[in-house]
Amino acid sequence: MHKLTLSTIAFVASLAAQMAYAQNVTFEGRIEANAVAATHADSWQSKGIGLSRTEHNSLNLQQSFVKAKVAFNRDWRFTAVLNAYTDGEKHLGLTQAFARYKPIVPNTIKFSARLGFFYPSMSIENTANGWLSPYSYTQSAINSWIGEELRVLGAEASWSLNGRKQRSPWSWRVNLAAYKGNDPLGSLLTWRGFAMHNRQSLHHSRVQFANIPSVINSTTFDSPTWVAPFSEIDGKIGVYAGMHISYLRQTNLRYYFYDNRANPLAVNKQRLYAWRTKFHSLALQHQLSSAWRFMAQYMDGDTLMGDNQVQADYLAWYAAISHTAGKHRFTARYDNYKVYENDSLPEDPNNSNGSGLTLNWQWQFSKHIEWGIEWHQHKSTVSNRALLNAPVYLRQSQLLFVSAYTF
Repeated sequence: MHKLTLSTIAFVASLAAQMAYAQNVTFEGRIEANAVAATHADSWQSKGIGLSRTEHNSLNLQQSFVKAKVAFNRDWRFTAVLNAYTDGEKHLGLTQAFARYKPIVPNTIKFSARLGFFYPSMSIENTANGWLSPYSYTQSAINSWIGEELRVLGAEASWSLNGRKQRSPWSWRVNLAAYKGNDPLGSLLTWRGFAMHNRQSLHHSRVQFANIPSVINSTTFDSPTWVAPFSEIDGKIGVYAGMHISYLRQTNLRYYFYDNRANPLAVNKQRLYAWRTKFHSLALQHQLSSAWRFMAQYMDGDTLMGDNQVQADYLAWYAAISHTAGKHRFTARYDNYKVYENDSLPEDPNNSNGSGLTLNWQWQFSKHIEWGIEWHQHKSTVSNRALLNAPVYLRQSQLLFVSAYTF
């Protein structure tokens, strides 16, 4: 394992000190192990072209995290999530750390705020503790990418209305945020393409990808074939806005517009570029009955780096159906995505497209123990694989047998 960073050590020390004075401290967590039968293909984490996290038949630590929640008073709470992985460049680190202000007031429209390092609440798939999905072990292409490259270091203000308290079937929430530290967003989508997995990038970590000749060439970008996704490069402030609308407890709709407002001409000493990335996200969840649930998400955006040296549009969507029967949950999901370039550098081809099918069964054996089986297949076509003398088209399959312990 890699050594802890100074920021992680400082966080742990600060948290321990604050806990001594906090009114309430709780810890939650989860450990997942799997046995997997998989198509052999080196993943992006091993500088390969594979887009699944698992590279071959193996036994793995799939997930492990501890979530600490500290209540300082009735209005202020602090949350931190510390994850541990055995794959990737960095094995231990924070995925979230933020303070929440939620005053108890009699107002019809309630105000709350978050400050720190956190995910925007745009996903209706990743709603379990630790920003995991309660429906599958392999997440959608959209939320796999969010877990890799998208986290904000900033502040979010929210206003909400609870329809039940107003005797109305409608509830709503508006989120507005300003942040820094997400300038390389879009690098992986463009140079690697969408992947499908469940590994979240840790704070101060790097995400590797294949040694694409056009990326490392000194006549083009002279850039490393890794990205530090939460880097601040140009000093500019990004923004996002979100709107949640709910009807009864049956239908939930979430719309977000995200714009990191990065300067595409900015580059740091490590030759990491700022990518001007913006997108629209629309997510829907509908409770068809007490046992059946439908979910879908659509994302449409674009990214720009340099003086049109790299410009790519991207579109991704998924649709899923989930059925609960007692302690059993069955979920099926179909993913589809496309990245298409429109830039001035043909020697750096960045077109890609793909689709995925995921079938999942989970059995909540007891309060703390879960068993699950999942079959997942991912088909992808990525044009720049030809530069690596690798097949442009790749089909990967994996069968997971999972045992999880929650506390």
